[in-house]
Amino acid sequence: MNPRTLAPISALLLLASAVQGQSQADQQLREAQGRYAAVQQQLELLRGQLEQAKLAVMQHDLAQWGYPRVEAGETVVVHPGHALVWNDKYKLPKWTAHIILPDIMEGNLARIDTFLPDPLVKSNTALVTSYWYSGYDRGHMVPSADMRWSKDALQATYFYSNVAPQKPEMNRGTWADLEDWMRRYVHYSGHRVFVVTAPIPGPDMPLLNKPKAEADVYAPPLFLKAMVDLDAPVKKGIAFLMKNNLNEQGLLSYAVSIDSVETLSGLDLFPALEDTLENRIEAQHNTQDWYGEGDKAMGEVAPIPAPLPGGRFNTLQAKYHIGSKATVCGTVVSTRRTKKANALYLNFDRLYPNQDFYATVWDYNSPNFSYNPETYLQGRKVCVTGMVSVFDDIARISINNEKEITFWEDVIDGR
Repeated sequence: MNPRTLAPISALLLLASAVQGQSQADQQLREAQGRYAAVQQQLELLRGQLEQAKLAVMQHDLAQWGYPRVEAGETVVVHPGHALVWNDKYKLPKWTAHIILPDIMEGNLARIDTFLPDPLVKSNTALVTSYWYSGYDRGHMVPSADMRWSKDALQATYFYSNVAPQKPEMNRGTWADLEDWMRRYVHYSGHRVFVVTAPIPGPDMPLLNKPKAEADVYAPPLFLKAMVDLDAPVKKGIAFLMKNNLNEQGLLSYAVSIDSVETLSGLDLFPALEDTLENRIEAQHNTQDWYGEGDKAMGEVAPIPAPLPGGRFNTLQAKYHIGSKATVCGTVVSTRRTKKANALYLNFDRLYPNQDFYATVWDYNSPNFSYNPETYLQGRKVCVTGMVSVFDDIARISINNEKEITFWEDVIDGR
């Protein structure tokens, strides 16, 4: 056969082989995609079953250990991720109870921000117009961020039965900080925690009285949030109490015992616990017990409560005295020496870079100390006196010698 005739035939054979190979590859790809889709579908099914199983366990444990005492005539409303008792007189939850699980570390569901009436509450909870332009936020009692691992539990946090009127400066300030603080503990400890949240009604409460409101909603003056860790080697508890307004002190300043909020609210929290255990953990309010391993905020403390004796100021007040000579008191929670600045930094109450106030000892002033301030002052409550300046929006005092430092125990003793 003529070679010129063979060349086109060879090319056609090669093309046919390539087409057949491509067809087989396409078929293999489609089969692999089909198997992958089937696995994904099965995975989603298993994920849903796992979520429902977790919710069932959580509801069981919450009912067993987490509810406050339920009074005669009260009905507990149970949702996928939390439970509550409704106060129809004030159109507020009397209390809510939920568990923060370590699953929050992997939860990535987005906020919903569409509030709805609660279908499980018999009375009216259609409160949209009651909150409109009222000057109050719809403050979550059970934070939606605590339930971002479950769509069903997340959606239930947007029922009006889970909100109460909160001033924006509270809801978006220290209240939000508290919610983050509790999640932070769960993140670093790996433990679940039981949480009870409640508005505390009082006399002469403001009324969200709008002309076209569906119902009269009252704004409580105080809120409480109590937390217990029953999974820790040493079980523990703590509570926080905040006014429904601007809370100017640092978050840790609002830590109180569970006993104290029970007295104020009339609620009996965690009554299912054995009496000896309940009495022990409900008397606690030490925030230092609530930092998990690896938490960079470990060691932070509340500022010394104002007013301080002798015209002294705490670390939160220091910023109001910039440009003046003042005495500022607090706990040295960390020391940091830097060769670049040739200085020692003493961070008060909060750790770098979140401190509200710090003191500086320049290296050339080191001979003016009979002790090493880097180690000797660590963990101690002290007062420093000097000109208050500001750097990077943080108040500070430069210390020249040890005479400008007074130990808090000497202040208390009047020395």
